[in-house]
Amino acid sequence: MDSTILLVVAGVVGLIIGFAIAKMMEKGKAAKTISGAKKEASDIVKEAKKEGENIKKDKIFQAKEKFLELKAEHEKVIINKDKKIAEAEKRTRDKESQISNELTKNKKLNDKLETRIKEVSYKSEILEKKQSEVEKLHKSQVQQLEVISGLSAEDAKSQLLESLKETAKTDAMAYLQSTLEEAKLTAQQEARKIVINTIQRIGTEEAVENCVSVFNLESDDVKGRIIGREGRNIRAIEAATGVEIIVDDTPEAIILSCFDSVRREVARLSLHRLVTDGRIHPARIEEIVKKTEKQINEEIAEIGKRTVIDLGIHGLHPELIKAVGRMKYRSSYGQNLLQHSREVAKLCGVMAAELGLNPKIAKRAGLLHDIGKVPNTEVEVETPHAILGMQWAQKYGEKKEVCNAIGAHHDEIEMTTLISPIVQVCDAISGARPGARRQVLDSYIQRLKDLEDIAFGFNGVQKAYAIQAGRELRVIVESEKVSDDKAAELSFEISQKIQTDMTYPGQVKVTVIRETRSVNVAK
Repeated sequence: MDSTILLVVAGVVGLIIGFAIAKMMEKGKAAKTISGAKKEASDIVKEAKKEGENIKKDKIFQAKEKFLELKAEHEKVIINKDKKIAEAEKRTRDKESQISNELTKNKKLNDKLETRIKEVSYKSEILEKKQSEVEKLHKSQVQQLEVISGLSAEDAKSQLLESLKETAKTDAMAYLQSTLEEAKLTAQQEARKIVINTIQRIGTEEAVENCVSVFNLESDDVKGRIIGREGRNIRAIEAATGVEIIVDDTPEAIILSCFDSVRREVARLSLHRLVTDGRIHPARIEEIVKKTEKQINEEIAEIGKRTVIDLGIHGLHPELIKAVGRMKYRSSYGQNLLQHSREVAKLCGVMAAELGLNPKIAKRAGLLHDIGKVPNTEVEVETPHAILGMQWAQKYGEKKEVCNAIGAHHDEIEMTTLISPIVQVCDAISGARPGARRQVLDSYIQRLKDLEDIAFGFNGVQKAYAIQAGRELRVIVESEKVSDDKAAELSFEISQKIQTDMTYPGQVKVTVIRETRSVNVAK
């Protein structure tokens, strides 16, 4: 027991002694480390000072080199400036010497000029003296002649002029008479020859257009779908296109009736799309009609481009090209207006070439002579088509010859160029072909247009369509501007206006349609 305690005490004492020894050794190592770090720090400071001195010396050396370079460049600049100044001084000295030489030459020339002036003045004095002597001699000779002839100089001059005038007038009248006789003998033959040759070289087909198109159907079942429930589809088509749709007992066909060929074509293409698609209802009808109208407008522009390319006409304004395309859907006394204008253009080109004139300008005037028959707005209808066409041509930069030919082909204005009578003659040739025109159709179409124009003259009218061969006028009004009571009053006013301003067979029924729509979209 005692030995165990002694051993434990001895172990504890040993541990204490070992810990003390370890602490003393650790302090010694720390002192050595600190002294080493101080020495290393002093070495680094010395090295940094040494390196700083070296950098300082390098910078001073570089600064000296830069100063020397700048000094050398400055000296070069000064040398160049001195050289330029020397050259400028040399040029100045040369100019001064040149000016002095010029002054010397000018002095010599002035001396010569003064000498010449003196000589010329001396000679002019001599000439004046001689001229006065010649005038005296001439007067004395004239006086002697007057005494001998018994006439004064003025009387003799007047008698001579009278005799010369009479002789010249007689010769001129004889020449003019012979020329006129010869022209009368040959002009009629030559004119007939030119016109006959021109007509023989231009051959076109003639066809009289009507106001009705037939739309063929695959089966009679489609008729019911086109009519719709209680006729709503057919009413929507008629309201959107302005074309009267006649559904009768004709098998597998319906009839589209309208005096405007563009409306009939829009209605025909729209019906074709609707029947092909199978979805026929008012909303779809309006969508298809709008797309078809856009397609027709693009087709009109394309037709105009093809026409001017075929005729070799260049530089035509895009609006005039569209007007040419719209001619396809217009008629002149039953004759297709585009076909008529193409024919007139070709006739004008041939006839102008025969007469030695410019055939390109003649073709241009012949093609555009009837563009006034396809007005953009209803208010332009009242202007004569020749004047309206001339105004358009002037607006879109056509030449004076073309504008005058368009405006004068029906003698509304005076003809000022040779192209104008050619266009007038060719227009008459084209219209005089057998079966080319029909007066009744044109007057009928004009009556329908007049009906629609009367309706457009009232406020609030959005669309107006003459249907049933002019026996009915359907007027669509804006619901915001025209109330129900106002619609009845408007119908009466339009009927009274038609009764007082127009002459027509039978009676005309005026129907005013006012429609209110409320549209919402479910998303």
